[in-house]
Amino acid sequence: MALLLFNSLRGKKGDWTSFFNNTLPNLEVREWPNIGNPENIEYLIIGRPTLQELPALPNLKLMLTMLAGVEGIYNNPACPKGIPLVKGEPEGGDPSLTEYGITHVLRHHRNLPTYLDYQRQHQWREIEQKAPSEQRIGLLGYGTMSKPIAKVLFGMKFDVAAWTRTPKTKAPIKIFSGPRELDKFLERTDIALCLLPFTPETRGILNSKTFSKMPKGASIINLGRGGHIIDNDLIAALDSGQLSAATLDVTEPEPLPNDSPLWDHPFITILPHVARRPPVAQIAPVFIENIRRFEANKPLLQLTDSVRGY
Repeated sequence: MALLLFNSLRGKKGDWTSFFNNTLPNLEVREWPNIGNPENIEYLIIGRPTLQELPALPNLKLMLTMLAGVEGIYNNPACPKGIPLVKGEPEGGDPSLTEYGITHVLRHHRNLPTYLDYQRQHQWREIEQKAPSEQRIGLLGYGTMSKPIAKVLFGMKFDVAAWTRTPKTKAPIKIFSGPRELDKFLERTDIALCLLPFTPETRGILNSKTFSKMPKGASIINLGRGGHIIDNDLIAALDSGQLSAATLDVTEPEPLPNDSPLWDHPFITILPHVARRPPVAQIAPVFIENIRRFEANKPLLQLTDSVRGY
């Protein structure tokens, strides 16, 4: 019985092996490209989803990914069919992503993008500051990664709501759900934070129509996928003043081409997809628990759905 660590995104050679040897000593850990006999591999940890590099794994039982978004795996023609895929997200969310999301909400809340533009113009100007209770935060998506962010913001007295694909009846914040309630959600959102899964339904969801439904001067933070935003519509909304600022941790494509107009727009902050940077010590226990559950025929944590795409 062997596990293959494929194109790891985290840790150095040997880091993962030490975790698994201490807890699952009967599981042999192999690190790509030292694959050995493919017939021995029953578990596959996926970093970069370049699955076409892999040979056939006839006895593969379970795939585990370090990625928050799994569309790149499911959309790869080389993705093994019929094999369950679980994510390495802790059930309580990712502290690094929570920290990052809160950081950028506070940047927008305290008008830092505008103040930086004033600095470039050598202008000493004060902006009237809202109290947190007057600032309406809207989370696009309310899953494992979003809930801790909502909890912290709610504790800071922000007016927090979320929009989801399906209703959430037990959420401690106001939930809008489905296409019919998207406009109502947008109309009450001053700062929108996108953490949606990337599916055909959510591609381009942040566009001229959705921007026009938001209050004038609203802002956007995208921690989902670059394809959630129509870039030209974003630039037009910023140029017209409908939006005041945008923070983009993700772009389409990545890396962002040098000639993209997003780079130099005064009210756009570009970051190189660095929101979530969990260490091996955070992801490995989730994977180990899922392997134990799989062997014991128990429900898996963070199990994804190939039909839904997340």
